Amino acid sequence: MHGEYKVPGGKLVVADLEVRDGRLADVRISGDFFLEPPEALEAINRGLNGMPADAGELELAVAVQSALPADAEMFGFSAEAVAVVLRRALA
Repeated sequence: MHGEYKVPGGKLVVADLEVRDGRLADVRISGDFFLEPPEALEAINRGLNGMPADAGELELAVAVQSALPADAEMFGFSAEAVAVVLRRALA
């Protein structure tokens, strides 16, 4: 599954994923945004794997925020933008 979302005034966020047994699998978030440290992107992907495929935007955004290292900084996108793109991919 694939979804894209252009953050108003921000960057493009892309989600590629599978659904297995009603749960998100092989989640890969990408785009033209900036994230420091760079390895925080893998933390986001890990944090989303296993989430229920019917999770709402709020639940997904909380999972993204919870997965981020304390020192992570997001530029041009947000946890909410990741949630939007995931719901689009799942639609």
